[in-house]
Amino acid sequence: MTFTNDPLQTILTDLEDALQSKQYISFEALNPDLHRGVYAGTLVEAEGRVYRYRSLRAWDELAQLLGCRMLTPERVAGTPHIRITFEKISKNASFHDAPVLEKEEKYGTNSPFAQIHKMEEPDFFYYFRQALHNVTLPRRKRILDLGINRADEFEVIRNMIDTKQYQSMELVGIDHSKSAIEAAQAAFPEPNAHFYTHDINDLAALNLGRFDLLISIGTLQSPGIAFKPLLMELVQNHLNKESALILGFPNARWQDGELVYGAKAPNYTMSEMSLVLNDLMFAKRYLQQKRYRVTVTGRGYLFLTATKIGVDRE
Repeated sequence: MTFTNDPLQTILTDLEDALQSKQYISFEALNPDLHRGVYAGTLVEAEGRVYRYRSLRAWDELAQLLGCRMLTPERVAGTPHIRITFEKISKNASFHDAPVLEKEEKYGTNSPFAQIHKMEEPDFFYYFRQALHNVTLPRRKRILDLGINRADEFEVIRNMIDTKQYQSMELVGIDHSKSAIEAAQAAFPEPNAHFYTHDINDLAALNLGRFDLLISIGTLQSPGIAFKPLLMELVQNHLNKESALILGFPNARWQDGELVYGAKAPNYTMSEMSLVLNDLMFAKRYLQQKRYRVTVTGRGYLFLTATKIGVDRE
């Protein structure tokens, strides 16, 4: 199969048909290195033949939309082509669907989730680091992370600031997984880091006081948590008047070694963002009413960053 000046509508249909019965599909297309800086769909010429240009990024995005990963393309000798192969991503290799023997350990150190290293995903790390810059991290002396797991967020914080600044902070992490908390404690033996195995629905029982920064990535959207009332309680009872928040809303899922773009709602075969956007827009409006400046960034995870209006950000 070779695509030259075929429109995307034809290509998409052909690939969908081929994937009905195959685990892998391969095809040839124009090597995009020959026409860099050209927009998708532009007609170009190579070795006397007309092609419709597409970048490697476009082919990779198409693979993701078709539920595939794109393998490393190969140049086709004697032609201006590359050979592209799509491999179907296994729908059964996801921690989201893994059987849960202990509810509290769904995200524990022996779970499929423990294989995920979200800070090594550029799409995640870039926007999380940006959010930490936006809340002026060195100003935040007491930091609370709900759903801390093995403390990946704290590791980024420790690496972003100098030792003296880090030692002046108090970091508190809470998670319902005992094994994850034990891993976090082992990674952070410093006296300024504290971890608790606890239900965040009953945060008041820990009597931790108020914090300058709240971080929660995905946890507040978990089953068993009423997002809207919990967010209001956190702001009213657990944050200082000049506090900041970083909330991560998953718009992706982890599957077969890949961060697959698109939130997946129950009873939908396609990506459907209503639930994510509902929570995100509620948080945005509520925090604005509380005089926070709110921004939303990210792709696979949507990061809501909120800082108090009128507070010096230097």
